[in-house]
Amino acid sequence: MIEKLFEKAMWQTRFLVILAVIFGLIGALVLFVVASMDIFGVAKYAFTTIITSAHPANFHEDLVSGIIGAVDLYLIAVVMLIFAFGIYELFISPIDHSKEATDDQKILSITSLDQLKDKIAKVIIMVLVVNFFQRVLHTEYNGALEMLYFALAVTALAIGLFFLGKVGKK
Repeated sequence: MIEKLFEKAMWQTRFLVILAVIFGLIGALVLFVVASMDIFGVAKYAFTTIITSAHPANFHEDLVSGIIGAVDLYLIAVVMLIFAFGIYELFISPIDHSKEATDDQKILSITSLDQLKDKIAKVIIMVLVVNFFQRVLHTEYNGALEMLYFALAVTALAIGLFFLGKVGKK
């Protein structure tokens, strides 16, 4: 009897993950709002610069960097969404709406911890790639060797993304 009570109590503790789900969704919402505000700020800066006929030295780099920074935040928000949906489906209950979805719409449907890990890992790698390119925009190259290092880094990223796309496909 004590064993059954203990097992039931232990089984019910799985609902503690609801905290991770709720705060994961809140974190995703916050990141979506902040990224959208960043895009709005970049658009406002571009509009003001064009209207005043000013052309700052790094205007294009600043615009692209601001937009890439927002994309980075959007991708991290997507990681939070995937995490929240996945944890909910694994520990609490499958989401009813995901059962009605077609294969193309099942991106947030998670059936195993490995599947959750793979989806999160792919998005995190994309975050790192986007972050790399954001940093590259503000890097100054002072010679052919530095440009060669940059070319090798881009090649390594491309090869990594190629193989990442092959993972899980038959």
